[in-house]
Amino acid sequence: MRDGHAEALDLKLEAVVIPVSDVDRAKKFYADLGWRVDADFAFENGFRVVQFTPPGSAASVQFGTKITPAAPGSAQGIYLVVSDITAARDAIAARGIEISDVFHAEAPGTQFQQEGNEGRIRGTAPGHASYRSFATFRDPDGNGYLLQEITARLEGRVDRAETAFTSMSDLASALHRAALAHGEHEKRIGQADPNWPDWYAAYMVAERSGGDLPT
Repeated sequence: MRDGHAEALDLKLEAVVIPVSDVDRAKKFYADLGWRVDADFAFENGFRVVQFTPPGSAASVQFGTKITPAAPGSAQGIYLVVSDITAARDAIAARGIEISDVFHAEAPGTQFQQEGNEGRIRGTAPGHASYRSFATFRDPDGNGYLLQEITARLEGRVDRAETAFTSMSDLASALHRAALAHGEHEKRIGQADPNWPDWYAAYMVAERSGGDLPT
């Protein structure tokens, strides 16, 4: 206790349990999706746990037998955050996985409705607005995943001290966005910016942490 308040402790989300009816079928699906298999442990009492981790993710999914009483396929709206929704959607489709077209929501919450809902507007959000472009897919049991494009975090959404990138593609996307923004910056100042490395760094850290972007 400090000053009458409990000391804050890290609580890191490690894994989400999803209910499946056929463990081997689910294992093949997630392997085909390109996710990393971390574990497949079976025990004499019938308990089995399988864990997969999406590329660049700190959290994983688990499924198996005797692991959850939830009905197979009842896990819905599981977020998968991407920096380029079109590239992510195409990469999943290239693996033979059925996935929706990229869409944006006409009204808040429409992204959670079934495919074919008239509130889903085909294509990315106007101006590629962060948090507003989506695509959806399901595993063989019907557990539903929601891809969401996030390029700039909301203020206060992340710890300003933590600006690490989770993968090479994530870093490359951030560099590409910084390059485009820096090009506009040079147009505004009317000359080449010799301090572009510092500008890039400031832009990428601010974008990552939800701070004010440099102009």
